[in-house]
Amino acid sequence: MAMSDEQKAARAAHGLLSAVTPDVGAAIEAWLARLAHERRLSHKTLEAYARDLSVVMLRLTDHLGARPGLDDLSALTPADVRAVLAARRADGVAPRTLVRLLAAARSFGRHLEREGLGRVGALTAVRAPKVPRSLPKPVSIAAARALSDPATRAGEDREAWVLARDAAVIALLYGAGLRISEALGLTPRDVPPDAESITVTGKGRKTRMVPLIAPVRRSIAEYQAICPHTLGLEGPLFRGTRGGPLSPRIVQLAVERMRGALGLPQSATPHALRHAFATHLLSRGGEIRAIQELLGHASLSTTQIYTEVDATALMAAWRAAHPRSGASDT
Repeated sequence: MAMSDEQKAARAAHGLLSAVTPDVGAAIEAWLARLAHERRLSHKTLEAYARDLSVVMLRLTDHLGARPGLDDLSALTPADVRAVLAARRADGVAPRTLVRLLAAARSFGRHLEREGLGRVGALTAVRAPKVPRSLPKPVSIAAARALSDPATRAGEDREAWVLARDAAVIALLYGAGLRISEALGLTPRDVPPDAESITVTGKGRKTRMVPLIAPVRRSIAEYQAICPHTLGLEGPLFRGTRGGPLSPRIVQLAVERMRGALGLPQSATPHALRHAFATHLLSRGGEIRAIQELLGHASLSTTQIYTEVDATALMAAWRAAHPRSGASDT
């Protein structure tokens, strides 16, 4: 049975409550329940928010000399917040992680203000650390095709249906641009025979329609035809060897094995196939807003990073091939 928002919040907050006073603990549970209800966040995402806030609270405890209560949070100064971030930076934490910690604390601070429990202006007064923007690392078209071809793993001592299953999942990542969680969340009802499009539930429980090209449909059909487990309409489409839901880690391991066999870099991951879907569509003239819809990005700016990937690849090819680029000058 599905957990209620309150149950998800209580479970996510469980490990955090010992680090705070009871009044802050009650506010944290209410904050997580609000996130679960208003933003439809998954239990794992709520746990991530709780973990990040717990780090901030533990560092505040070290800094203040006692567990912070609501009054202590309202009395925080920008210098206090900077001290917490500096302590984490001294631990070797990356700027991206510091940004995430500050975002969790700010979200909790907004909740406190909304509920009339205090004002934590110090959190917004501190500028978030700058994060170097890293471009996605998509695999090449040839590599993506090889990764989604069951023949690539023909030498492995694995049952044919397992190879077909993994190939079908990978085909959805590259051929439809799905996140691995979205692919593994599909049921047979979601993918009727010969369906030319499917409805996918993505982040924030938002749905979108995604076309299924013929090679992806064939991969799914080939897997379904030889899967030894009964695939009821409402159960998971992709099964583990014992018949339960397929774990994302199994797909990651399959890609790792193929990566070694094909001589691909460590950046060739399941998520890199989703990057490849977007980048290859863009390089073939795909319209950026259509790609945004296909990927399920809430913001166009998230999708626009792929235009930078495409431009970077174009310049690299020019430098390598153009006689006036200087690449071959001696």
